Amino acid sequence: MLIDVHCHLDHKLYEKDLKEVIERAKKAGVGVIVTNGVEFNTNELSLELAGKYSIVQPALGLYPEDALDRELEEENFELGEKRGIKEIIHQIEKNTEKVIAIGEVGLDLFNGKDINSQKESLGELIRLTIKLNKPIILHSRKAEKQLLDFLKEFNIKADKVILHCFSGNSKLIKQAVDEGYNFSVPTNLVRSDSFKNLVNLVPLNKLFTETDGPYLSPYKNEDKTFNRNESSYIVESIKEIAKIKNLSEKEVEKQIEENFDRVFFK
Repeated sequence: MLIDVHCHLDHKLYEKDLKEVIERAKKAGVGVIVTNGVEFNTNELSLELAGKYSIVQPALGLYPEDALDRELEEENFELGEKRGIKEIIHQIEKNTEKVIAIGEVGLDLFNGKDINSQKESLGELIRLTIKLNKPIILHSRKAEKQLLDFLKEFNIKADKVILHCFSGNSKLIKQAVDEGYNFSVPTNLVRSDSFKNLVNLVPLNKLFTETDGPYLSPYKNEDKTFNRNESSYIVESIKEIAKIKNLSEKEVEKQIEENFDRVFFK
């Protein structure tokens, strides 16, 4: 069974043909798609999609940029509603039985510069993760070291931590491996030397596959325009990981499925 541990099925780029996207994923052998919310409204959509499609599981979160305002998040441009961190926490607690993970959450120094406000919100979400014994899917763009240092402040189970699209250098990757954290690699692995290096350094029993769809497609259009990613493309990651690890594709697929069962259900 193939697994997409991190994507955004709520994105408007899927709204016209989501049913077909799901069907293509099933035909490719994908058994689980974890769709990650990034604020109150996309969290609600994640829950709705999980109720509609059997292979979809919801993760609820708060994107670092949206955590900058401690009172109110960014206004959702379509729904026009505002929700703060307290309501996000209530939303997660209210749906504990349905929620498979907390995510997407984390720290970001690429778009958001107020790292202290981000840490305040992330700290609350980490404590909630510990309380609920759920996996946490962590974003760390340009803030990889800051995130690893921050995680040390909490008594969180290392095996419940999934570092999504981790772009830290080899030293930071090894540090995270030593801590016992997991990593999810996107499908653009096939054309990214940095993600190939990560796969080489991280034990297979600590790896997950993801798309971050609709972003980070393994394919590039000839004119270099945006190519929408989707869960069926996970097969390309399996091929690349197998090549790097010198294993069969079946061995890689089986181990990632075992990783999923261990991290999400134990």
